[in-house]
Amino acid sequence: MNSRTLEQWIPDIKESLKAKTSNDFQRIIGEFLPYDLAKIHSHLSDTEQTRFLQFLNEEQLADMIQEMEHDQQIEVLGRLSKERTAIILDLMDNDDLAILLDELSPEQKDEFLKGMRDEESQFVLNLMKYPPETAGRIMTNRYVWIPQHYTVSEVVQKLKTYVSISETINYLYVIDHDKKLMGVVSYRGLILAEPEEYIVDIMHSRVLSVPVDADQEEVAHMIQKYDLVAIPVVEQDNRLVGIITVDDILDVVIKEADEDIRKMNATGGKTIDFNTKATVAAYRRLPWLILLLFIGLISGTIISKFEETLAQVVALAFFMPMIAGMTGNTGTQSLAVIVRGLTTKEMTKSLVFRLLARELKVGLMIGVTCGILISLIAYFWQGNLYLGFVVGSSLIATLIVGTMAGTIIPLILFKFKIDPAVASGPLITTINDILSLVIYFGIATLFLAYI
Repeated sequence: MNSRTLEQWIPDIKESLKAKTSNDFQRIIGEFLPYDLAKIHSHLSDTEQTRFLQFLNEEQLADMIQEMEHDQQIEVLGRLSKERTAIILDLMDNDDLAILLDELSPEQKDEFLKGMRDEESQFVLNLMKYPPETAGRIMTNRYVWIPQHYTVSEVVQKLKTYVSISETINYLYVIDHDKKLMGVVSYRGLILAEPEEYIVDIMHSRVLSVPVDADQEEVAHMIQKYDLVAIPVVEQDNRLVGIITVDDILDVVIKEADEDIRKMNATGGKTIDFNTKATVAAYRRLPWLILLLFIGLISGTIISKFEETLAQVVALAFFMPMIAGMTGNTGTQSLAVIVRGLTTKEMTKSLVFRLLARELKVGLMIGVTCGILISLIAYFWQGNLYLGFVVGSSLIATLIVGTMAGTIIPLILFKFKIDPAVASGPLITTINDILSLVIYFGIATLFLAYI
């Protein structure tokens, strides 16, 4: 590979496909990564794609398919013979295969599974028995385990046999005759040990592990806290059943972040991307927005209650959008900080109180700064000192309230085991609109005689 971009290689790849010479083709794509192969495939015509799939070997195909979207995976597998499909499914990571099969009909699922090796198909079926988004669902059986009575030299021999199918050899897991997890040996520790030493003498007996029913976010926290590249998964009797690697956890973190963003934007946690049809996108957005529409009517009711105040001081209407908008903005900022923190920190009482105190200070500092600035603007614009005071003090109060609302609401939801991301930005904004109008017109009514 040289400094040429992927797009610059595509003409050469097309030429090798046209020439029907698989040797030239392999020479060109030999150093491309699976993700690159998937991108190249998407740039080819139907005829070129067919030959592209024929020229790739089974290992390359399995790796490439794992980098594709679900619809593309099914399309590619549908172009292959049943025999070749079975080989590729056996080579795919079991957790990725379980995700692929999970979205198929029972008939399609059975069709794929019956061609696979019994050991592989049985493990995939076992994975699919675990609830979605748990450790059991994202684990793999492709790891190296070793009996505790092995010597270092015996382990090295076993490694040579299984290294090609193992997802990682950073950690070697030590088990007893019942397959209970007894310890762990790092690859570095293995290299530094003497060949005749017994594994039981060099292993670490304190092993971090997760139960099969652990939430995948908890697993992500464990790997992040302890800087692991893999973590073992155990059943209730501490029996080793699989491992989760850091690359799978990265997929989980990205997926969870995407879901949180969708929820915060009131799309119900459903995917809306560039390819989503307008009718589907509207359908997914409407329920939240209709709910917020009715909540927003409360704002109109509040304004009607202060109609007399507004009629006497028309200048108050100039600052309404600014007061409501700023309050919603600061609430949404706090919400984003809290949702992100809840995914990376363990919430304790002391941490919650520290967080509330900090956000109160933040709201106060932001409020005072913006309040003084808008007071001066209102005074010089309208020539009324009291109007400046009303607008400035209202903004200070509403920014503090908005910041605290954006902090407290997701914490309350988290306390009641409700996903805090459902405290979406639009919901926080609507609630803060109502609170800001009550505060603004309440203070204005108190000083009505002066403005």
